[in-house]
Amino acid sequence: MSIEDRVKATAQNIEGKVQAAAGEITGDTRSKAEGHAKQAEAQATHAKEDVKDAMKKAID
Repeated sequence: MSIEDRVKATAQNIEGKVQAAAGEITGDTRSKAEGHAKQAEAQATHAKEDVKDAMKKAID
Protein backbone atom coordinates (compact mmCIF):
# COMPACT_ATOMS: atom_id res chain seq x y z
CA MET A 1 0.00 0.00 0.00
CA SER A 2 2.96 2.27 0.36
CA ILE A 3 3.22 2.88 -3.39
CA GLU A 4 -0.47 3.76 -3.61
CA ASP A 5 -0.14 6.22 -0.73
CA ARG A 6 2.91 7.81 -2.33
CA VAL A 7 1.13 8.18 -5.67
CA LYS A 8 -1.88 9.79 -3.97
CA ALA A 9 0.42 12.13 -2.04
CA THR A 10 2.28 13.10 -5.20
CA ALA A 11 -0.99 13.82 -6.98
CA GLN A 12 -2.15 15.87 -4.00
CA ASN A 13 1.12 17.79 -4.04
CA ILE A 14 0.73 18.61 -7.73
CA GLU A 15 -2.88 19.64 -7.17
CA GLY A 16 -1.75 21.90 -4.32
CA LYS A 17 0.94 23.51 -6.46
CA VAL A 18 -1.54 24.22 -9.24
CA GLN A 19 -4.08 25.61 -6.79
CA ALA A 20 -1.48 27.80 -5.06
CA ALA A 21 -0.21 29.10 -8.40
CA ALA A 22 -3.74 29.87 -9.56
CA GLY A 23 -4.41 31.66 -6.30
CA GLU A 24 -1.23 33.68 -6.76
CA ILE A 25 -2.18 34.65 -10.30
CA THR A 26 -5.77 35.57 -9.46
CA GLY A 27 -4.94 37.15 -6.11
CA ASP A 28 -7.19 34.68 -4.28
CA THR A 29 -5.42 34.29 -0.94
CA ARG A 30 -7.78 31.56 0.26
CA SER A 31 -7.10 29.38 -2.77
CA LYS A 32 -3.38 30.01 -2.41
CA ALA A 33 -3.47 29.00 1.27
CA GLU A 34 -5.49 25.87 0.52
CA GLY A 35 -2.95 24.91 -2.13
CA HIS A 36 -0.11 25.30 0.35
CA ALA A 37 -2.03 23.24 2.89
CA LYS A 38 -2.46 20.42 0.36
CA GLN A 39 1.26 20.50 -0.33
CA ALA A 40 2.05 20.30 3.38
CA GLU A 41 -0.31 17.36 3.81
CA ALA A 42 1.33 15.57 0.89
CA GLN A 43 4.78 16.15 2.40
CA ALA A 44 3.57 14.72 5.71
CA THR A 45 2.28 11.64 3.92
CA HIS A 46 5.64 11.18 2.21
CA ALA A 47 7.42 11.53 5.55
CA LYS A 48 5.10 8.95 7.12
CA GLU A 49 5.82 6.54 4.28
CA ASP A 50 9.57 7.14 4.68
CA VAL A 51 9.31 6.19 8.36
CA LYS A 52 7.29 3.09 7.52
CA ASP A 53 9.87 2.07 4.92
CA ALA A 54 12.74 2.61 7.37
CA MET A 55 10.99 0.53 10.02
CA LYS A 56 10.35 -2.25 7.54
CA LYS A 57 14.04 -2.27 6.50
CA ALA A 58 15.13 -2.31 10.15
CA ILE A 59 12.90 -5.30 10.86
CA ASP A 60 14.09 -7.20 7.78
